Amino acid sequence: MTIATHKLTFEEYLTFEDGTDTRYELVNGDLIPMSLGTGLHGEIIWDLTRVLEQEIQRLDLDWVARPALIGVQSPRGGRWDTSRIPDITVLSSSQWAEMKGREAVIRLSEAPPSLVVEVVSTSTKPDDYGAKWSEYSVLNIPEYWIVDPTDAAITICRLENGRYQDALYRGDYPIVSPTFPGLTLTAVQVLNAGTLG
Repeated sequence: MTIATHKLTFEEYLTFEDGTDTRYELVNGDLIPMSLGTGLHGEIIWDLTRVLEQEIQRLDLDWVARPALIGVQSPRGGRWDTSRIPDITVLSSSQWAEMKGREAVIRLSEAPPSLVVEVVSTSTKPDDYGAKWSEYSVLNIPEYWIVDPTDAAITICRLENGRYQDALYRGDYPIVSPTFPGLTLTAVQVLNAGTLG
């Protein structure tokens, strides 16, 4: 659902207020409200965020994993601006700290996050597999996870020569993450929310 208003520039989007707690993505200048999703959707995000944080700490990396708190300005073609809010964003601790005094958005001029995750819902499926797949690859985000509860599958997209190479995981087959090669997760563990960590 698009909110009826004039098309916004990226700068207008950063300061947009409508007096509600609704969070919006900006897609080609249009405000798109972010729904809450199901409890399963939220539980998967929560579980995965904790697991990624634990792995970051285990590896002593100077990174953080944040659930649906960080916007990513998109290089989407066309006249109007776009900014996505991934379900999980992994970025450097220093980049996260820099956002304390400003909007929590990674701009095109800044280093991309190391990894983003989208948990698919019925309304977001076309974007998660299509537009976001393309946009995140153009942003040079090294790894993109598409977690799809309805298809009982996880797609790990690894950036190679500016384009994602996709690997599909189902059932008890171990997921291979280039960013976190020591993770010992299967698709069924991720999709059975509440069983991780």
